[in-house]
Parts: sequence; C-alpha cells; structure tokens
Amino acid sequence: MRTKIFYFVLSLALLVFVGCSNDSGNGGNGDTMGRLTLQLTDAPFPFDMVAEANVTVFKVDARLVDSEDEDVEGDSEEDGYPFITLMEEEMPVNLLNLTNGVTEELADLDVPAGTYDLVRVYVKGVNVVLTDGRTFDLAVPSGSQTGIKVFFTPALTIVGGLSSDLLLDFDVSRSFVAKGSTTKVDGITGFNFKPVIKVSNLSTAGTLSGLVTTMEGETSVALENAEIVVTTLEDEPVTSGSTDIDGTYAIMGLDTGTYKVYSSLNGYVTSETFEVEIVAGNKTTQDFVLEAVEAGN
Repeated sequence: MRTKIFYFVLSLALLVFVGCSNDSGNGGNGDTMGRLTLQLTDAPFPFDMVAEANVTVFKVDARLVDSEDEDVEGDSEEDGYPFITLMEEEMPVNLLNLTNGVTEELADLDVPAGTYDLVRVYVKGVNVVLTDGRTFDLAVPSGSQTGIKVFFTPALTIVGGLSSDLLLDFDVSRSFVAKGSTTKVDGITGFNFKPVIKVSNLSTAGTLSGLVTTMEGETSVALENAEIVVTTLEDEPVTSGSTDIDGTYAIMGLDTGTYKVYSSLNGYVTSETFEVEIVAGNKTTQDFVLEAVEAGN
C-alpha cells in the first residue's frame, strides 16, 4: 500500500514539474503576449496630375497604457507610459500604389498584451512627382524627430494569445496640399506636407467596395477615376475614394455603422445617394451606374 502511495505522489510531482517546464519553455507568454499585424494603405487620391506620392517610413511604435504584465518595459516612455517598437527599418512607399484594398505590411510581431492608445509614425524622404516629371521634396513637420502621433479611437486592447490587425490609412488627398493653380499640371508650384493618418482596428471595421460603370448602348463600360464620397447620415464628410482602370474601388477601415455614399465623375450625372451598412470584419458592396451628361447640358 505504501509503495502505491509513493509512486502516486512521485507521478503527481513529475506532472507538476513537466507543466512548469512547459510554461518556462514558452517564456510564460501565453497570457501576456499577443500578436499584432500592422498594415499601411492610402485613402484613395483622386488627383490625376500626381504620378507619385512618396514617403519612407523608418519606425513605428505604440504607447501601452494598461498592461497585463506589470513588469513590461518599453523602448521609450512618454507621460510615464512605455512605447513598444513595432518596426524599425527604412521602407520607401509610393502611397498611390496603396489604393483599392492594396496594403503594405509594416510589421507582424508579438507584443505585450494590454491597451494601446496611440502610435507614432516616423517618416522622411517625402516627395511628390507630377505627371510632367517635376519633383517636389517636402519638409516633414516633426515626423522624423518625434513621429506623427495618431490616437486610437477607441483604444486597442490586445488579448494574450490572440491576434489583432491594425491599418494605418495615410490620407494623401489631405496630407499633400497643392500650391498654385490645380486646373492644370504646370500651374502647380509646390506642396505642403500636413500628414493625416487614421488608425483602424480591422476586427471592428469594415470595407466598402464596388464597381462604377456607364451604359453605352447595351454595353456596360467601366469608369476610371470616378469619385466615391462617404458621409455620415447627417452629411458630414467621412472619406472618399476613386475607381481604378477596371472601374472598381475599395475603401478600407470604415467604422461599423450606417453611411451615405454616392459617386460622381466629370461628364456624368452624379449618382443617387445610397445608405450602406458597414459590418465589422466584412465587405459591403455598392455599385453605381452613371449616366453621361447630354450634349448641350
């Protein structure tokens, strides 16, 4: 009987030892670390006089304001909160290539679980290339020293053992402000760089996409550069997009809710306004058919 009790106690001790070893081998991170993917996109830029809008992102970090691990340390601090580095390498990007659902992955890494309330995006090498070949190098207001600060609304909570996806939406149309006359390309004399970036949690945001066409006889023809405007139900501007050569568009990172949306293009009658419902983690489709303006109108 004593022999059986001895072997039972020995087996139980071995099980406890193996369990602790496994926890140690995993670094104890099952509950204190989560996975974060960071992607970059561009709110579409309906400006056909610009060939390139270039930035070099060389660092992104995020502020951790509430951690599941009280001993977590960041690479720097602000207001007593640690900043966790998400990426730190030079990545040159032509933002005009990142439209209609195209993204550039900046980071995919394990980070401390907890709540994050802002990111700092460090950029340099900002320039605009016009379709006539002229290039304008732009000054970066504090973006290369202290980073462009972008607050999360709401804050992002990363849960240990789970994955989260963030989208940095670089709004070119508001960030690159043309100087001079924009009626023709040679009237542009330069640009001011006033970076506007939105952060979206892709698990709580959705995508609006679709096709813009016109009818030529009985044939449906895709329309390039048609603008899609998204507003609140109270007609407050939210964002806009434009179609590619195939007449398709995609606007990512829209918060869950109901919006108004319409399409327009020079030479065509503006579409009727539709209400669309954006659902978290899903794609909502809204197509438009524009009617050509009759000659003389």
